[in-house]
Amino acid sequence: MYAVIVGGGKVGANVGRALLRMGHEVSIVEARSHRFATLEAEFEHMARYGDGTEIFVLEAAGMGRADVCIAVTGDDEDNIIIGQVARDHFGVANIVARVNDPRNQEHFDLLGVAPTVCATEAILSLIEHEVPQHSLVHLFSLRRENLEIIEVQVVEGSRAEGQSLADLQMPSGAMVISVLRNRVGRVATPDTVLGPGDQVVAISEPGQESALMELFASE
Repeated sequence: MYAVIVGGGKVGANVGRALLRMGHEVSIVEARSHRFATLEAEFEHMARYGDGTEIFVLEAAGMGRADVCIAVTGDDEDNIIIGQVARDHFGVANIVARVNDPRNQEHFDLLGVAPTVCATEAILSLIEHEVPQHSLVHLFSLRRENLEIIEVQVVEGSRAEGQSLADLQMPSGAMVISVLRNRVGRVATPDTVLGPGDQVVAISEPGQESALMELFASE
């Protein structure tokens, strides 16, 4: 696999190192001269100097033959442009983009730059998971597939308590994939019986939160 990484900060450099260890070919584009000098010392000919939003820079980095474009600069606008150019001009099928400010996620969605990774959202999801303030937590969104991974806690007295998954009438468009009990996760099977305090991980289409809350978290 050949990956062009645009943005040679800590994230881009670490991704590059990981891909090289896995035996893949990479090129890292960086616009800051001082950072590029550091990358060049480590990655040698795989480091490219220039503005990743410029077509000729991406062309020199080999974007035309790339299997994946990874846009991880510190500027969301640049990451959107890079993703669009890689997809529309160079025909790269696989785009991964970094979202620095979660408030900009809708712009990535609107322009079809996906999948995206947002460290802020990931950290908030982990905090909600470890220190829950609500019965339902959004763990991850598969925006391209129009699916969400949700964790919801089984409340004592809810319709789900004491029910096996085989007998549980799940909302249309939702499916339980695992159950965490006493902080130990198990793959869900039809014979799995739910108890109060269980944390159910489900995959669902958007808009199923109310139905899942009614089933698992309403007394």
